[in-house]
Amino acid sequence: MIASEYHCLIVIFCMKFKLNDNRFYRCYLGMLPYVKPYALRATLAVTLCVPIGALDAVIAMSLKPYTDRIMIEKSAQDIWYIPIAILLFAITQGVLIYLATYLNAWVGEKMTRDLKFKLYGKLISSDATFFDTTHSGEIIFNFNDQVDMASSQLLTKVKLLVSRIFSSVALIGVLIYNSWKLSIIALVVMSCAFVPMAKIRKKIHWTLKKVVEGSAVLVTEYNESYSGNKTISAYNLYKHQRSKFWNVLCQVTKGRIKLSQKTAWLSPIMHVIIAVGIGLSIAYGSYLIVSEQITSGNFVSFLTALIMLYNPVKNFGNNVKDFQLSLFAIEQVLEKLKLEPSIKDRKNAIILREFTSEIQFENVDFSYDNGKKVLQSLNLTIKKGETLALVGNSGGGKSTIANLLPRFYEVCRGAIKVNGIDIRDYSLESLRSNIAIVFQDNFLFTGTIKDNIIVGNQNASDEEVKNAVEMAYLDDLVNLPDGLDTQIGERGALISGGQKQRIAIARAFLKNAPILILDEATSALDNKSESIVQKAIENLMKDKTVLVIAHRLSTVRHADKIVVIESGQLVEIGNHDELMLIPQGRYKALYDTQFAKKP
Repeated sequence: MIASEYHCLIVIFCMKFKLNDNRFYRCYLGMLPYVKPYALRATLAVTLCVPIGALDAVIAMSLKPYTDRIMIEKSAQDIWYIPIAILLFAITQGVLIYLATYLNAWVGEKMTRDLKFKLYGKLISSDATFFDTTHSGEIIFNFNDQVDMASSQLLTKVKLLVSRIFSSVALIGVLIYNSWKLSIIALVVMSCAFVPMAKIRKKIHWTLKKVVEGSAVLVTEYNESYSGNKTISAYNLYKHQRSKFWNVLCQVTKGRIKLSQKTAWLSPIMHVIIAVGIGLSIAYGSYLIVSEQITSGNFVSFLTALIMLYNPVKNFGNNVKDFQLSLFAIEQVLEKLKLEPSIKDRKNAIILREFTSEIQFENVDFSYDNGKKVLQSLNLTIKKGETLALVGNSGGGKSTIANLLPRFYEVCRGAIKVNGIDIRDYSLESLRSNIAIVFQDNFLFTGTIKDNIIVGNQNASDEEVKNAVEMAYLDDLVNLPDGLDTQIGERGALISGGQKQRIAIARAFLKNAPILILDEATSALDNKSESIVQKAIENLMKDKTVLVIAHRLSTVRHADKIVVIESGQLVEIGNHDELMLIPQGRYKALYDTQFAKKP
């Protein structure tokens, strides 16, 4: 049977039984493009399920001649082959099950790999707003754990479905062959068994969603405990964190128990319904035997086929929860695959090849999530080769200005222009290639010092790396036993704050972008570390257009222009000397506060 025929089979099955409002079909259809690259093996895995299912009927069918000849006629003539045939069929079925399981696992793992890779691409291309509003646990759970469940479970369910369909068809054939009258009773009872499943499918969806969300919160708790271990220790938060984790854990446990409560009654009801079917079949079958309408062999064969047909249905109630969970996982994965960043290239975006003139902020308004405005009607110009410093109280919007230039966020109104062109008209890659950033808390990747430096330029030569190291004053790290090949631990846990900053500066040196953003690059350092880092920054700033954000005004005294930002508005602009001459000026007040002499 070819792949298209399986597709039609699943469509017909879902439409016929309206399986969870065709959720299975929608999930199958959504995942189909990720099966296509492995269609041959996937089709083979499903094709093998046809004989696997059909061979279930062999034992039931063979019992008719065996019962009639041995148990009724007391004759063993011409039936010696039946036990041997049953054994051979069982061995054949076992081999086919192994092959189908292996192929299913092979395709499932390949799909999992492809889906995770594609979702990872979606993740890293997401804009800053996505990361601001999404918990780490939710990301790990939805972009990793759910994929494992989705891809493997999809093929498992298709494999199981095909096997069950052909097993049922073969067994129903045995039923009808032995007695069409008994078959009517058996099939009517089996149809009744599916009614409870239709009742429960919508009831558990909300509970299932809460359980999944709670599981994601648990992952977040683990992440925060890992990242915040020193804070937990410093503030003796052990009891608080345990209590917080316990509350989340109890909510998840409560949801899972509730889920079991809503599904556990299915299995007992199935058992009762199936027992009714078997009981009616035995009662009516006995009458048919006595009235010689069927033989004892017919009845034994029929009853065996009936029990084999009923067993999966009887146990299906136990699998409803897992089935719904797998559908939910697939739906979540498909939803994440549709994610598109809100900040992306416009059609026919142009390439920013060289920064030649100035950066302009024209009537820029900005707010996070359409809340209170962080910037209001901001107008600002930074000429090429100029160093402009942004100062002011915390929360005034300084870092927001720095984040808008490389388009980490999009302006709500107005425009930011580079070379007189709106930055939204440039491709993101070319815009960001012209901007280097040194943050207050720079992220370092797990690996070596060199691994983190060449982030600025993956193709940098050893000579260029050596020059960047020298300009960033990283001699103390170079002199370590392993030099630049020294492992720095996750997020640079094995090195100091000042060393982290200098690695970030070396990274910016290698990038050699014409526009440089320094976002409070020294504010978290002690005086000694700040002195070394400041020297490295001075080297980095040479021949660059620089936007500096600083709380320590000593680091910006020599800037060409200093801009005071308060409540998202530009309140003063000028160089240090000009601003110090403004009576009751905001810059003068900030400066005097920081450098006031103690009596």
